[in-house]
Amino acid sequence: MEKREQFLITQEDAGRRLDLLLASHYSSYSRSYFQYLMEAGAVLLNGSPVKKRTKPRLGDEVSLSLIPLPEMRLEPEAIFLDILFEDEHLIAINKPAGMVVHPAPGHPSHTFVNALLHHCKELPDTLGAPLRPGIVHRLDKETSGVLLAAKSQAAHREIVSLFSERKVKKTYVAICLGNPKDQTIRAPLLRHPVRRKEIAVAPSGKEAVTSIRVLSSQGNYSFVEIAPLTGRTHQIRVHMRHIGAPILGDPVYGPAFLNKKLQLSRQLLHARSLFFIHPFEKRPLEISAPLPAAMRSLLIKFGLD
Repeated sequence: MEKREQFLITQEDAGRRLDLLLASHYSSYSRSYFQYLMEAGAVLLNGSPVKKRTKPRLGDEVSLSLIPLPEMRLEPEAIFLDILFEDEHLIAINKPAGMVVHPAPGHPSHTFVNALLHHCKELPDTLGAPLRPGIVHRLDKETSGVLLAAKSQAAHREIVSLFSERKVKKTYVAICLGNPKDQTIRAPLLRHPVRRKEIAVAPSGKEAVTSIRVLSSQGNYSFVEIAPLTGRTHQIRVHMRHIGAPILGDPVYGPAFLNKKLQLSRQLLHARSLFFIHPFEKRPLEISAPLPAAMRSLLIKFGLD
């Protein structure tokens, strides 16, 4: 049975993306769930259907039906994978921006897991997460770069252990606003008390440490190498904003005015490499992914190449 809700946009909420706004109003639901509702026509703004990027104004009326989700089933899908490394235990791809890692409300298909099932035929079950077979870590939807998965139960157990013990060195690159200087950021993180899908810096949060190295800087922009020493949700994006050097294109933590001016549709953050000891062959393994063409073009445009 569906539940109907209705409210007016306040001064605090005016100008925010509607999917983000709804996720903060109803913390028990995900942003992708509200994107699903919008695609289904179950969210109305002043009586008319809306898109997820809609930004309501003060006094607008929002009405929605909290309809149940269709049952999700994992199906193999013939989606191209840019494979960087593969053996009998592991597979790593260069994930494009826009690809969701695993099915979730609002993204029931066309994910990395669907493509992986088609490529591998069989994947290890993930205890307590039936929609995430083989998944050992995640990248945000709009973050590109190295994404690793396990092809067996033993490999899944070993790789998850390496990540949890911080024995996987992760290196990212990003284009940011300003010149942050080489530094190590130590700023605890927790979920935002009001906007529940966002993360905030707070003394009572969990330990979060990020190392920054400036590769090049020109005018108002910098190209930086980032090494997260802990693995908190949105850690890099929040830490970069915290030091006054937000990642360009980031729709949540980035500079909204510049994102619009530069017409950036995704955060300019790329997972460049993973380095770890292969759990079965006991040899060092580094997997690297080249920069997306769009990021390379912006490096040239900003004089950062």
